Amino acid sequence: MARVCQITGKKPMTGNSVSHSNIKTKRRFLPNLQKKRFFFAEEDRWITLKVSTDALRTINKNGLAAVVKGLRAEGEKI
Repeated sequence: MARVCQITGKKPMTGNSVSHSNIKTKRRFLPNLQKKRFFFAEEDRWITLKVSTDALRTINKNGLAAVVKGLRAEGEKI
């Protein structure tokens, strides 16, 4: 699953590049994804997630344990 945030599910979007003469060509808007390692204290191990910067804020707000619990409830293998 390339270019997909594991937490928020953000994927590339499509749109148009618009030139000065108003010619429109297709382009992609890619999400701001980062590969990040987190120490999961409940299981005493490191986990690596591909997350968007928006998801990093979610982890800071709700905590890693709550986010991982939600991912596992959706069937994601971590």
